[in-house]
Amino acid sequence: MSRRCELTGKGVLTGNNVSHAKNRTRRRFLPNLNDVTLLSDTLGRAFKFRISAAAMRSVDHRGGLDSFLAKAKDADLSPAAAKVKKDIQAAQSAA
Repeated sequence: MSRRCELTGKGVLTGNNVSHAKNRTRRRFLPNLNDVTLLSDTLGRAFKFRISAAAMRSVDHRGGLDSFLAKAKDADLSPAAAKVKKDIQAAQSAA
């Protein structure tokens, strides 16, 4: 399982640990990923995603999963999230 947010695409960054003596060793900055279940109002069902804490705040700020995915770029979404987005758009156009 990759260390990448399924909704925003946020992943691992690299950098240096710097000691007091300015010795530099490589390190990794891992994203704060959480397993969450988000509810789609349009489809009326829940979906499980592994998303970052920042993405959770963004979903709440935009008013839910449906409105977040409507504005999200397809390149940032995982294949599972892209399929959910496509299903939500199809259900909204049919209604």
